[in-house]
Amino acid sequence: MNQLKKKGLKPRTCFVAGIIIGILIGTVAFNILVSYRMDQFYKRIAYLENTIQDKNSVLEKFEKNINTRSLIIKGIEVLLIFDGDEIDKIYIVKTIKDKYSTLLGKEVKKIDPDLIVEVVDKRILKIDDKEFKLRVHKLILTEILKIWISIELLP
Repeated sequence: MNQLKKKGLKPRTCFVAGIIIGILIGTVAFNILVSYRMDQFYKRIAYLENTIQDKNSVLEKFEKNINTRSLIIKGIEVLLIFDGDEIDKIYIVKTIKDKYSTLLGKEVKKIDPDLIVEVVDKRILKIDDKEFKLRVHKLILTEILKIWISIELLP
C-alpha cells in the first residue's frame, strides 16, 4: 500500500528551495540597487570633473588678462536641446566648451559672432560609436558666452 501513495515534495526540500530562491532574488535586487547608485555617482563625478576643468581654464585665462579693463569673456555656458542620455550630454557639453575655451579672456569687441556660430553649427560629433548633429539656435555674446545648441542623434 505504501507504494501506491503519491510521493510529494518533502518539507525540507521546499524549505531549502525557498531559501535558495530568496537568496537569488535578494542578490538580484541588491545588484540592481547598487548599479543604479553607481550610475548616479558616475554621472555626478563626470559633471564635477567637467566643472573643475572649466573653472581651472577660466582661472588661467583671467590670470593672464588681469590688467585688462575692457569687457572680456569670463565664462562659457552651453545649453543643449537634447532628450538623450545624461552622460552623452555631459560629454557633448565638455567637447563644445573645449572648442570655445580659446575665447576665454578675449575682448568681446574683437570677436566675430558669425565665426563663433560656425565652429559647431552643422557639425557631426562622434561619441562612443554614436553620431550627433549639432545646430546652433541662438548665441548671446557678453561676459558669459551663452550658446543654445540642438542635438540630433544620427542613425
